Amino acid sequence: MRRRVLQATIAAVTVAVVLLGIPLAFFGARLVRDAELRDLADRTAALGRQVETRMVTDRPVTEDLLEVYVGGKDGYLAASVSVALPDGTRVRAGDPVEGRGYPQIVRTDSGAVVLLTMSWWDVFWQTARVVALVIAAATVAFVAGISMASWQARRLAAPLIYLAASAEQLGSGQVRPRLEPSGVEEIDLVAAELARSADRLAGRLAAERQFAADASHQLRTPLTALSMRLEEITAATEKEEVAEEARISLEQVERLVTVVDDLLTRSRRSQGGTTEAVHLLDIVHQQEEEWFSSFAAAGRRLVVEVPGRVAVLATPGALAQVLATLIENSLRHGGGTTTVRSRPSGGSGAIVVEVTDEGPGVPDDLAPRIFEREVTSGAGTGLGLALARDLVAADGGRLELAQRRPPVFAIFLAGVPRTLDPDVVLPRGALVSNRRTWRRRRGPVR
Repeated sequence: MRRRVLQATIAAVTVAVVLLGIPLAFFGARLVRDAELRDLADRTAALGRQVETRMVTDRPVTEDLLEVYVGGKDGYLAASVSVALPDGTRVRAGDPVEGRGYPQIVRTDSGAVVLLTMSWWDVFWQTARVVALVIAAATVAFVAGISMASWQARRLAAPLIYLAASAEQLGSGQVRPRLEPSGVEEIDLVAAELARSADRLAGRLAAERQFAADASHQLRTPLTALSMRLEEITAATEKEEVAEEARISLEQVERLVTVVDDLLTRSRRSQGGTTEAVHLLDIVHQQEEEWFSSFAAAGRRLVVEVPGRVAVLATPGALAQVLATLIENSLRHGGGTTTVRSRPSGGSGAIVVEVTDEGPGVPDDLAPRIFEREVTSGAGTGLGLALARDLVAADGGRLELAQRRPPVFAIFLAGVPRTLDPDVVLPRGALVSNRRTWRRRRGPVR
């Protein structure tokens, strides 16, 4: 839209300047030329009267008399003056005109001939100044028109970009984006309707998520209890037949738990993600504060190399959990300094967040299956990295082991275009909460 507004305004200004400037320059130049010729005619007539008066009174016609009508100052163009008297005497003043000129002749009653000639080039340059002035005025008008068009285009395009960003936030799961009035009535009407739709969608998503949470609680609790009873039966019985049946039943329960997890995961994905535009440094600093004391107690350092203006599209809580998982893995299994850095990835605006340390790295036999569930080096449950990979994938990114030795875990996230700077046009999302107790509640991650 911005380009179209600019193109339309520039085209209108160009047509106006051309239609007005060309005739104005033409008639202005012609008006100046006619004025100079009228001035030449008036000077010639005035000199003719002076010459006639002198001849009637028997006074001589001298060069001093003619010098007054030569011009060249006080805004008058210079002219060559020549007077031919009846007795054949010729009196001249001024520089002779070479080449083309504008002659003006007056014959007096006593037979004298008065001739004033003005240079064609002098008149031409005088008219050229007028044309140049018109061109300069047209250029100023054109530049002013483009400046006004740019300002108007930004004024109209910015609310639309903001509205598109709000719709993107709504589609990505943030059901109540912040909308500000733009001053354009039609855009504000669309924004108001978008806000009402967001409120309705918020109620529906809240109900669906509550149902998912209730279903998860109601199903997991009895399934967990049933699994524990089956394990007790397997451990307590001495009959192989009963132990075998209990084992088979336990496998069926575990399979049912997996089915429930899959169904809940699909339900969450069908509802849409919760990604929003967030500053990466805010989340990284949260994790730096949370893990600083743990690294200090272990005699190690946690270094952050993330620029302050890097913004990504992600779920703040999920991204914080993924970073916490990788940092804890580095603390438990790595060595030396742990570094969290970010860098651009390709030309699409994607951002890569890397977590690396100076430890021995990932064993070759474990590396191909490190993101699989229940795959661990022996010091954890094997669920942390699998869960982290799923959380990143839910936001449209991916988590990879970019390098085995030294270990480098890379999180690929979608970047925010510069035209959609979260501090300028994107609605503000929810703040990332500094939850320091989450790390304590969960167990080892590998």
